[in-house]
Formats: sequence, C-alpha cells, structure tokens
Amino acid sequence: MTTALPVTFDDVRDAAARLKGIAHRTPVLTSRTLNALVGAEVFIKCENFQRIGAFKFRGAYNAAAQLPPEQLAKGIAAYSSGNHAQATALAARELGTSAVILMPEDAPQSKKEATVGYGAEVVTYDRYTQDRTALGEALAAERGLALIPPYDHPHVIAGQGTAALELLEETEELDTLIAPVGGGGLLAGSAITAKTLYPGIHVAGVEPDTGDDTKRSLEAGERITIPVPRTLADGQALPTPGEITFAINQQLVDGIALVSDDEIRSAMRFAFERLKIVLEPSGATALAALLAGHIDNRPRRIGIIASGGNIDTQRFTDIING
Repeated sequence: MTTALPVTFDDVRDAAARLKGIAHRTPVLTSRTLNALVGAEVFIKCENFQRIGAFKFRGAYNAAAQLPPEQLAKGIAAYSSGNHAQATALAARELGTSAVILMPEDAPQSKKEATVGYGAEVVTYDRYTQDRTALGEALAAERGLALIPPYDHPHVIAGQGTAALELLEETEELDTLIAPVGGGGLLAGSAITAKTLYPGIHVAGVEPDTGDDTKRSLEAGERITIPVPRTLADGQALPTPGEITFAINQQLVDGIALVSDDEIRSAMRFAFERLKIVLEPSGATALAALLAGHIDNRPRRIGIIASGGNIDTQRFTDIING
C-alpha cells in the first residue's frame, strides 16, 4: 500500500524556479571509454561543479529562502560532516543572514575552513560518542536560530531533486538513475523526480559497505540503526536513514548497491585519469557501483549523480594512492 509522499514533484519544480540564477546548472559528462567499459550509454551529472563543490547547496538554499523574514534575520543553524555545512553557510551569506554550524571534530579540515570562509561560526562535536541531531536542536533553540537539517526536511529534499530534474531535462528518458545515499535526501529527491517523469525508470542508491543502514532498513521495512561507520565516504558515514527520506525511498527506490573503500578509490582514480574530474569519496560512490558491476539490471542508458568534489590535494593523493 502506498501513502501520500511528504514531497511532490511540484515541490521540486518550485525549488528549481527558486534556485534559477542562484545555483549552477551543472554539466552532464559523457565518456566513450566509460560506455565501452560498462556496455551502456552513461550520463554523469557533475555536482562537483555546483557552488560549494556539491549538490548540498540546492537543498540548503531552497530551505533557507522559504524561512519567514523575521526568522531568517535571526540566523540559521545546521549540523553536517562538511558539504551541508558549507552549503548552509553560503545560503546564509546569499540571503544576508548568519549561520552557526555543528561539525564533527574529524571532519576534513578543508571543509571546516571553507565553512568558516563563507562566514559561518563552527562548533565541533565527537561524531562517535555524541548525537548530532540532539546537539544541533539544542544549539538552535539556545540561540533562537532556524535549524536546517542536512536531509530530513521537505524543502531540502525538494532542492536536492533539482539535480535529477536538470539531468533528465538534458538526457530525456533513462533506464536507470544511480545516486549516492547517506541520510537519503539526494536519493529521495531524485526518486521523486525520476519516477514522476519516467515511471518505469530503475532508481538505485549506493552506500559504503561499512555503512549499509539504508539497505538494511529497506530490507527490514523499518529504520535500522548501526554503529557510526568508518569509511572513506565521510559524507555517507551515518548510523540511520532520515525519517522523511526513508518514507520516500521505501516507496520509490528499487535497490541499494554497496561499494567498498577500494572500489571508491578506483572510481576516484578513474574519474581523475579518464574523465578529468575530481570527486570526493562520497561523490564517487555511484560511479564506483557502476564500474564494479553492482547495478543488477542491464540498462542501455544510465544516469549517475556525481554528488561532490570537496577534497583537499593531500587527502585526494593519499586516497588514490592507497
């Protein structure tokens, strides 16, 4: 039995109109080498070229722009391992307000510095022993700020869905759409968009094999909590899916593929050497699943969302060199 979804395709279209001229319309890349390797026509939506270097700006701005003026003036808060932090900081700057961001102590230093560079205040916590949601809610309440969560919010999900909308506007019908899944906002927004435009499309999520909370949850029919995973894909190192995102993905997503750190590393190397783009680990998981043969059906036309490229030179070099 299906139930009404908390986010609709109309919400995604409204977000696209709100983001027009604010977010980048990122390029779609093709490669004959990649097509030959996987035996299909592949289209890569390069969100590593989005503002702040990742898709997260879409959702953060869409949510912040809809706050009442009096609340926006007080400022906004967020919790994030990096990309949503930068996205919220930039959205605040664009909208003329302030931001306070809760980030893990072990978040990449480059992401912390970029967040501060956009004008935000950063407060740190231990992701392995502290509950970031509770901390973030307490911080926002204490300072009177509007909290914009990284994925579990209808306006954030609708904003993320605009990446898939742009991809499908350019490519038209695809057999399969592959997107990374952490908390599930990008996958949920992508699934809403793809299934509305092309009901027969196969929508697949990808997560690291040490952080398979979404796969386990979908198989169990309820949200499962696992220990905070240790993975190269820090943007997907989450213990449980979002409540809203899970409700959407449970209805619309056809499957979840898992990738190892070695497969992520190989995909990052392939993207750099053969596609001439830089992807961070979380941004490479969808490509990794395709290259490693983890997408079950045999599609002819495949869309991939390369979700981000926020990584410093030293870490990128360390990862691709193993």
